[in-house]
Amino acid sequence: MTSKAALFALFAMWGVGTCTLPAMAEDEVPSSDREEEVTGSETAFTDKVWVRAESDGLPGPMQVFLSNGTLVTDSCWETYRLSDWKMVDEHNLLWSEDGTDIGAEILSVSASELVLRLGIEGGTEQRFVAADVPHLCPDMPR
Repeated sequence: MTSKAALFALFAMWGVGTCTLPAMAEDEVPSSDREEEVTGSETAFTDKVWVRAESDGLPGPMQVFLSNGTLVTDSCWETYRLSDWKMVDEHNLLWSEDGTDIGAEILSVSASELVLRLGIEGGTEQRFVAADVPHLCPDMPR
């Protein structure tokens, strides 16, 4: 291999220039396969930003159930988290948090509201509303 070809291959692998090579970990599930695992009623709540409706009026945590099986959890108070999630059946989903599986039943879902009953803490209900855009966490006193 000439030095120019080797240099081009390195740049391509690093994502420099117009050509990039896709990288995939050996144990990673291809996104097309993961999307097939997530089926059924999840299309009503996936790929939307949901903010938990808190009774104290403070901004609640956000959850985004991506259709590729990734759950993004974030809040104005804590660092974001990426987890795997999947549908167990038409009305139940499961995600992992710090090595613990958390199951939830979808009690209701619409374009503006998602209500889950968690399988922990005695079946606590959590109500989420679709996030307004733009959304900005308020400045908090330190």
